[in-house]
Amino acid sequence: MTFDEWTRSGLPQLLRFATALCGSGHLADDVVQDVAIKAHRNWDRISAVGSPDAYLRRMVVNEYLSWRRKWSRYVPRAEIMPAEHTADPADQAADRDELITELAKLPRRQRAVLVLRYYGGQTDNEIAETLGCSPGTVRAHASRALATLRIELKDPSPTSEVNHHAY
Repeated sequence: MTFDEWTRSGLPQLLRFATALCGSGHLADDVVQDVAIKAHRNWDRISAVGSPDAYLRRMVVNEYLSWRRKWSRYVPRAEIMPAEHTADPADQAADRDELITELAKLPRRQRAVLVLRYYGGQTDNEIAETLGCSPGTVRAHASRALATLRIELKDPSPTSEVNHHAY
């Protein structure tokens, strides 16, 4: 598969993934643009791996984490990850906005784990490989992130965490 072929088929999905990870369409555009430039330069090597899409998702996660590290020194967190609001008055939209806001407040690794698990549909082992850590660390990050979200979203049921992936 050539880089041009991949951009037609895989880039929209990568951008959706980045938007979920970053919490901001504008930041996701920047992250994916940087990744696409790097990927184009190294496409021969990337296309030779078993799954270029997985490799590129990892590049997006790494670029996002680097961006957060760099800018967290200069800009308060609330300004880094503003919630994107919608004019939809439905309760579901309001709940989604609240969730996006609370996700933006999580530490970057916890946020990455939740996005990779629930949006990306990855297993703990796949997430561990993407983030360069152990599956146990992935589960710990997920547990802490979900506990924080339960408190912040005022979910009264401590059993709302589902064992999403087999170990």
